[in-house]
Amino acid sequence: MDDFMPVLLDVWREACRHIEIGESVARIAPVLGQRLPLDWLLVRRIDVERSCVETVAAGAAGDGHPPAAGRSDCSATELEQLIRWCRQGEVVHGQTEEIRRRVPGLVPGDLGGEVVVGTLVGDQDQREPIGVLLALADPPHRFGPTHLLMVGALLEPMGVALENDRRLRELTRLREAVEADREALLSRLGRQDISDSVVGAETGLRGVMERVDLVARSDAPVLVLGETGSGKEVVARAIHNKSRRVHGPFLRVNCGAIPPELVDSELFGHERGSFTGAIAMRKGWFERADGGTLFLDEVGELPLAAQVRLLRILQDGSFERVGGQRTLKSDVRIVAATNRDLQVMVAQGRFREDLWYRIAVFPIRLPPLRERAEDIPALAAHFALRAAKRLGTPPLIPLPEDNRLLVAYSWPGNVRELSAVVERAAILGDGHRLEIAKALGAIAAPGVNASAVPASPPSEERVPPLPRKVMTAPPLTPLNEAMRRHIEAALACTHGRVEGPNGAARLLDVNPNTLRGKMRKLRVDWKRFRNADPMKAMLQWGFLGDGI
Repeated sequence: MDDFMPVLLDVWREACRHIEIGESVARIAPVLGQRLPLDWLLVRRIDVERSCVETVAAGAAGDGHPPAAGRSDCSATELEQLIRWCRQGEVVHGQTEEIRRRVPGLVPGDLGGEVVVGTLVGDQDQREPIGVLLALADPPHRFGPTHLLMVGALLEPMGVALENDRRLRELTRLREAVEADREALLSRLGRQDISDSVVGAETGLRGVMERVDLVARSDAPVLVLGETGSGKEVVARAIHNKSRRVHGPFLRVNCGAIPPELVDSELFGHERGSFTGAIAMRKGWFERADGGTLFLDEVGELPLAAQVRLLRILQDGSFERVGGQRTLKSDVRIVAATNRDLQVMVAQGRFREDLWYRIAVFPIRLPPLRERAEDIPALAAHFALRAAKRLGTPPLIPLPEDNRLLVAYSWPGNVRELSAVVERAAILGDGHRLEIAKALGAIAAPGVNASAVPASPPSEERVPPLPRKVMTAPPLTPLNEAMRRHIEAALACTHGRVEGPNGAARLLDVNPNTLRGKMRKLRVDWKRFRNADPMKAMLQWGFLGDGI
């Protein structure tokens, strides 16, 4: 074995020199062919998630071409048997047919001859198998006892090469995921690049951007106040981009979209086995945003219990994962946003006063679009170019008469509504022009001469007009009240049963846990529906007509 040391040194050098394991194995095989009766050298990776063993690298010791990459699918039993054998760490030697019978999945089905197989591990301390190394010899070549020792000495450098390859694949996958997230974010923000300036920063949003410049240099929590669709996320990202945390992560959490029973897990993470379905440790938003900015959108929707735990991490930066006992620290800058009046919610007991003082250190009010009409032409042009890119049409710019119509409209949906109207206008114009009048419903806005508005399109092309005055609509039931009545009607029909084939969850087509969460939030008691008359209840709550 002493005279094998120079060869082993060359193997280490080639294993660590190349990024791709395929190139390493291609260069190592000829080196080993000088000391081993070797024809082919294969590295196979164990993929537990896909229940298979896959050839990721192959090299020829001579002038021939190495075997093609192959994949061996395994049943759950075969995979368990394979991993159990790999953990023993032995080097086996024999004919390929014999090895296949002993340990399914080790040797590809299209290879024959004599083979020596050993286990490759990534972490030398944990000794967890990640793959196998195969040295193959065609007749008349044969392996002897010394050759088995040589193959055993190769397992560590080849294990390092396979682990480096695994990490490279993981980094590539993460980079692709980040790029996809970045593209999705730019699309949602309507930008070509993350460094694009904020539209309106020099006009209607000048005051807002001055406050952004003031607070960005510090780590003080910021509360962005504004109507839905007014661009609160754009302002939050501008604060992040102008801060010292610009190179850290910027993560957005929609607090209103998190079910109450999952708030702790989403914000602070959980340990494996901490609850049913927690099959692995998961980092929460605060831990993932460490060193960067966490944007808590719709913070007014957080339940009171979650507000208590949020207050603690804002005070000293410490938290614990769900099911964990170790106190963790996170260095995160908080930017919160809401379209609610938090002061009124504090007075009503629906938002904690101490949390309000903590997040409202530096409030920034974002004016609605109707209060900054001077920004509308620039925003419309920006959205028109974005719509053209998305639809694959030539660039389109609103005409002066289009801008007059847009400026005159009241924009209850703010910038988000403007974006939708401009994209609708591009679709209606079939890529040749912007049909702003059609997109707005061809109804004159207040202050616009009706004769200046183009005639309405034919009835088959007419777009329903957008509502302008909420007070002209009939009185509507509040959303929570409507949801409560709907759930109560379903419980009445199922005599208070929540889950099962005849339960309310099946009737409403929702997950039983989701339904229970809604019932807790709306204070619906299923017990009082055990003896309810379903038909009477449906009539009482207005789900059936009087003619039934």
